[in-house]
Amino acid sequence: MLGNASEVSSEELTQKYSRLLIETETVELGFKLFRDVFMFTNKRLILIDVQGLTGSKMEYKSLPYKNISRFSLETAGTFDLDAELKIWISSEDVPSVSKRFNKSIDVYAVQRLLAQKVM
Repeated sequence: MLGNASEVSSEELTQKYSRLLIETETVELGFKLFRDVFMFTNKRLILIDVQGLTGSKMEYKSLPYKNISRFSLETAGTFDLDAELKIWISSEDVPSVSKRFNKSIDVYAVQRLLAQKVM
């Protein structure tokens, strides 16, 4: 899952995806990547993969923070306009999630939130 993500308000994501959230769960941070979405909640990371030409088929992945074994952040360089966040689940050798952020996103805030949830 690669691409250039942009931030989406937690209110908008809560309204649109409320049926995915449990009673005490709240969206803390979310991003949209073309048609796909990923949300950091107070309980887990939710990835929404919109599939097909019409976008009517969707895959919802739920990644509890306790299953995230490690993550990395590669910041944007002088010639590279994007930063990249990679997340590994359990003992996988290859990251399960890889997202690119443009410079308008504070990737350090994303990393800080993830560190608070995982550690």
